[in-house]
Amino acid sequence: MPPDAPSPVRRALLSVYDKTGIADFARRLRSLDVELISTGGTADTLRDAGIDVTDVADVTGVPEVLEGRVKTLHPALHAGILARRSREDDMAALDEHDYAPIDLVVGNLYPFSEAVQDPDADPETVMEYVDIGGPTMLRAAAKNHFDVGVVSAPDQYAAVADELEQNDGHLSAPTRRRLAEAAFAHTAAYDQDIDAHLSRASGADADGDGDLQPTYNVALPQAQSLRYGENPHQEGALYGDPSPFYDKLHGRALSYNNLLDTSSALALIDEFRDAGPTCAILKHTNPSGVATADTLEEAWHQAFATDTQSPYGGIVVVNQALDQATAEAIDEIFTEIVIAPEFEPGVLEFLTEQDRRRVVRAKQPARGTDRLDVRSVLGGLLVQTRDPALPPAATARDGWEVPTARAPSDDERADLDFAWRVAKHVKSNAIVYARDQATLGVGAGQMSRIDASELAVFKAEKSELDLTGSVVASDAFFPFADGLEAAANEGARAAIQPGGSIRDDDVIEAADAHDVAMILTGQRHFRH
Repeated sequence: MPPDAPSPVRRALLSVYDKTGIADFARRLRSLDVELISTGGTADTLRDAGIDVTDVADVTGVPEVLEGRVKTLHPALHAGILARRSREDDMAALDEHDYAPIDLVVGNLYPFSEAVQDPDADPETVMEYVDIGGPTMLRAAAKNHFDVGVVSAPDQYAAVADELEQNDGHLSAPTRRRLAEAAFAHTAAYDQDIDAHLSRASGADADGDGDLQPTYNVALPQAQSLRYGENPHQEGALYGDPSPFYDKLHGRALSYNNLLDTSSALALIDEFRDAGPTCAILKHTNPSGVATADTLEEAWHQAFATDTQSPYGGIVVVNQALDQATAEAIDEIFTEIVIAPEFEPGVLEFLTEQDRRRVVRAKQPARGTDRLDVRSVLGGLLVQTRDPALPPAATARDGWEVPTARAPSDDERADLDFAWRVAKHVKSNAIVYARDQATLGVGAGQMSRIDASELAVFKAEKSELDLTGSVVASDAFFPFADGLEAAANEGARAAIQPGGSIRDDDVIEAADAHDVAMILTGQRHFRH
């Protein structure tokens, strides 16, 4: 028996919504001669399994009321949970009222987060899934964890039962503390789900600003412990649940940087959900090359041609089932991660022959999430709504303005749409040259737009790609005419940018002087 343990577990209160494994756990408690107290549905489950159990109403002397809204909110239960075993006055109070200590609380809560997913559920029905008694019991037991154990999830049952069996019915202080931490995390996440739902509901009635709550709360379970963070001396972990969006099918666990790259790759390829066969190659969250072609294999070769050096150890993502020919082309260089929505027969087996390669299946489109983007800063967090994937090309072009004397041709419009979608996913300042639905040069993350343009030109020249007849996309406005003039001098025949500079007229004049057709989108896509 642990030297720091209080009295052994002799009395347990069980009240669970999720009844997975509860009968087996209760049976193990009974084998230790633990008295079981339980509420309606849980008690029925235990009796159906042939397990002796006492109804809560028999302990409180009060039946459930308000259709079960009130059943455990009674001093006979909460005094038994909260009584400090080392305090003589606490124990005397129990004796005075004929209450008995409760040494273990087992509970989980109504599935509120699931209830709010039902689009047909009315507000009153949703609020019925707000658990009152359950969180109160869990919090009471967690508060008094010096004397009481609290079990808040079915996956804790086995370890708790094992320790009780090995230690003559006792739970060690470290175990009780860990269980208390888990219980408080569980109730905190539960409350935050409710808060988020009510905030969204009230925000929808207030001119649509409900995405950003007065208080930002988040509680995410740890999904993956990482070997390290961005660098080996930093700790790292993934919190949340990425499983709706992708599955890792092969290879070592995704690292911190792998996860950033995967998220960036999925967001980029989502821009081309309605396009023909498209392949993108990314490195350090930036695309080094993107192409749409008649086949995926052709798209791969064109994307690779943009920058033949950077793709080594990079990420490849495609927008349709990966075929054998494309897989073999990708295999010619070392690729850290290959991402596809599907794999044609035999392709997955081929890709998994390489142990170092990670293979990921894309599932739910990135655009389908309602999550917020969050970044840490000194003193807090910056929170914003997402910059969602652009609509299909025909719709996206509806808001485009052509301020130049020459309007872009149909082919130029198609290339401008393509380059604009790519530039949206390039770190600012961002410049993208493209032609025939393929990138020619990508300039990312520079301190000036001229520097970004020069880098994009350098990349194209290094890959022996001619910029004549190309289009150029800028993620934010050209602050001066020199950026547009530089692109025109390199051979660009059309440009796309958000506009909004006080010198827009100068830029338009420069475009006309070089016979460059230009589109103003009215929307920037800056990635700071």
